[in-house]
Amino acid sequence: MNKYVKALLASVGFVVCLLLVYYVRIRWFKVDVVFYSAIGSAVIAVLLAGAFVTFSRRFAAFSGLEKLQLAVIWLLLGYAFAISVPTVIDRSLSFYFLEKLQQRGGAIRQDSFADVFIKEYVVEHRLVDVRLTEQLESGTIAISNGCVRLTERGQRLARFSRWFRANLLPRQRLLMGKYSDDLTDPFRHSVSSGDYSCR
Repeated sequence: MNKYVKALLASVGFVVCLLLVYYVRIRWFKVDVVFYSAIGSAVIAVLLAGAFVTFSRRFAAFSGLEKLQLAVIWLLLGYAFAISVPTVIDRSLSFYFLEKLQQRGGAIRQDSFADVFIKEYVVEHRLVDVRLTEQLESGTIAISNGCVRLTERGQRLARFSRWFRANLLPRQRLLMGKYSDDLTDPFRHSVSSGDYSCR
């Protein structure tokens, strides 16, 4: 059997291992952040599959560099899985809309979607709790005496995000039949709904 076929079989084994590790972690272990847990599952799967490839006679023909290349490919596959499947489904407003439409018999009046988002999505998905937890775990915010504050890391990420949004997002993006640059500066026409600053 040539090396390409062996590498493909080893990669299929890695994918199976990844899915098993991910399932065990989300089923029986505590998860702080879905994305981090999925990345952790990928790392564990790389270690397990890598150990199998390293110590199995079937893969003795692989050089150390080839084994390292396999491990890097597997890490990239694990990252792609983590960000493209559980994280997207967990965080995606688009998937929520599809699920909500299905829950409501397949159709909702278009002019009701703002209410659905504000009154149902935020509550049903515990959106505030989820996002605060993720930011706390990421070290971008701190909560003290009921006040949520950006950390220095959070300040840097917010500056980068605002810069990227203003300079590297599409200036002619289709939004409900019209092209607009509204999302390059979403705060442009922002109106505060009340005084919620910390004293």
